[in-house]
Amino acid sequence: MSKFVRGDRVVNPDFPDWGMGQVLSDEADGRVTVFFMDAGDKTLMLSHARLSKVTGHEAKSLFLDNLAIERDGEAKGFRSINEAMASFHKIFPGGFKGKKFAEWERDYKVDGHQLMLGLLDKQEFAKLLDKVNYTEICDRALKVVNKLNLIFPNEKMALKDGLKLPVNQQAFAERLYALLYGDDDMKRRFEAFAICLANLGAAKWPIVSYFQFIRFPDRFMFVKPMVTQNAANIIGFELHYSSELNWQTYDAVQKLAKYLKGRLSDMKPTDMIDVQTFMWCIDSAVYDQYLKDIRTAESV
Repeated sequence: MSKFVRGDRVVNPDFPDWGMGQVLSDEADGRVTVFFMDAGDKTLMLSHARLSKVTGHEAKSLFLDNLAIERDGEAKGFRSINEAMASFHKIFPGGFKGKKFAEWERDYKVDGHQLMLGLLDKQEFAKLLDKVNYTEICDRALKVVNKLNLIFPNEKMALKDGLKLPVNQQAFAERLYALLYGDDDMKRRFEAFAICLANLGAAKWPIVSYFQFIRFPDRFMFVKPMVTQNAANIIGFELHYSSELNWQTYDAVQKLAKYLKGRLSDMKPTDMIDVQTFMWCIDSAVYDQYLKDIRTAESV
């Protein structure tokens, strides 16, 4: 009988609700440690546990392809997607389609999306660039930023201050248009915009990810560092996180969002606006703190 080795994809027929797993280390002394997508780390004696290898197309998994491999024994605080859904429903009993969710989380973000469409859709943005009206573009971008509470006030101020110089306004306008509507590959567009923000003194994850999220909520996820890291850590998804803006982390966040949207299909999420809130609610304590931060910011 072939041994299990690190990286093998497996299932346990006796516990199908664990989902597919990935072997974390080579089999030794008749035991093997596996991370199961819906159960976390399990160390199993093969004399008592039935494991079956999964190969070919059935072994494909966006999640396991991005599994956080470096683990200290049993994952601390692991929560399955089903457990995370239960946590979400405690906060929003009506789910994504409920009145509370619409009033608390969705409607105002949709309003921000509509504002973005009205001020900086592709055609209008291109007209302003043709007229070399960089100041107007920056003013409109700041209006879209200020519409929502997703970015901290100090981060908004850093962006506003950085856009006071005409040379910075031109660079920002051109790089933002390229990010949203350019033809180059996304990695280059993202990196160019990140460099631009660094030159403005506003190289923060919420800012670099905000405009794509609010313009194309069907495709792009907003990055709030602590919340996103917390959600990824709880379910075991590797973000390769760094506080410095980088493509690897941004791409990993988009993959995490895509994975979650797929897993939440029974709840019928409309777009990444819904998925973004779900990330906050994976840990209800994090969502509670988020609400406190909003109230504090609004009282200032």
